[in-house]
Amino acid sequence: MMDCKKALTETDGELEAAVDWLRKSGLAQAARKAGRTAAEGLIGMATAPGKAAMVEINAETDFVARNADFQAVVREVARIALDCEGDLAVSRDSLDQTMVERERGVLAEQARAEGKPENIIEKMIEGRLRKFFEEVVLLEQTWVIDGETRVKSVLESLAGTLDTSVAVSDFVRYQLGEGIERESKDFAAEVAAQLGS
Repeated sequence: MMDCKKALTETDGELEAAVDWLRKSGLAQAARKAGRTAAEGLIGMATAPGKAAMVEINAETDFVARNADFQAVVREVARIALDCEGDLAVSRDSLDQTMVERERGVLAEQARAEGKPENIIEKMIEGRLRKFFEEVVLLEQTWVIDGETRVKSVLESLAGTLDTSVAVSDFVRYQLGEGIERESKDFAAEVAAQLGS
């Protein structure tokens, strides 16, 4: 309310100019907040039989980390990381760009094989890349609670509610036996060998 009054005062009562003033002020506030370091927060963990996931979500203060809404979001993001299949990156920017370019090339070839005109191919690639990002980027995952919102939108909303920066800095997923090469045995040959001796 006070910001509205100040905006109207600053713009000599011009409504449109006051709206613009508020928008510019909001962007300035957001820019100031973006520069603040988010070094406090929580590590959330989710487990299921044979697998586990841990996520680190940072905020500016330990006070925010004690907030029940923040804690609930951390737990849910850990659960989402646990349930995802395949390798994930935190954000689009943290993805290996050679992998993204390789995917872009494959998608372009698929579109050309379908006989699509060149002016349509780029739009198809962008749409399919969005789908690709939804599969491999944690912040692009669908929020389980409503099935529509993306994780990044939930974090942005939480940051606005708590008036602080909130960011996923890292996560790790473990799968039982992952990375261990197992000796493959032919059970039938093993039984036959034992019966033959």
